[in-house]
Amino acid sequence: MLRLIYLVYQIYLFFVRPVTLGVRVMMIQQGKVLLIRQTYMSGWFMPGGGMKRGETFEQAARREAREEVGAELGKLSLVGAYSNFAEWKSDHNIVFFADEIKLSGKNDREVAEIRWFSLDALPEGLWPGHRRRLEEYRTGTKSPQFGEW
Repeated sequence: MLRLIYLVYQIYLFFVRPVTLGVRVMMIQQGKVLLIRQTYMSGWFMPGGGMKRGETFEQAARREAREEVGAELGKLSLVGAYSNFAEWKSDHNIVFFADEIKLSGKNDREVAEIRWFSLDALPEGLWPGHRRRLEEYRTGTKSPQFGEW
């Protein structure tokens, strides 16, 4: 059912071409990153999602981390703001870094799998923008504050 909803969403994007704004959280501890696989689309992602009206970027990042992986986050650091114009959209992501993470073990139904991966062995299917930011972190390359997602 979620895959059908996602297909309808793709058709909507084609005709309406909305501007979307979301957040992602790069959760890293002991050389490993926490990634999710969603039920309605293939691939691996850093936890995150769309913003709600009246939320700050930080509030959205904390809410998405709590909803998707059951994480309570300590200090958040801003990595940057990145844009994607693929699939007929104007998609903008604000990326945060967190290394103070407490997991409750609860996650929402949109998440099929949660897994820690070594930064040296990122999974096949990791979406390109996510891989780019994680590779920059792993190699110590300073991420651009603005750019392509």
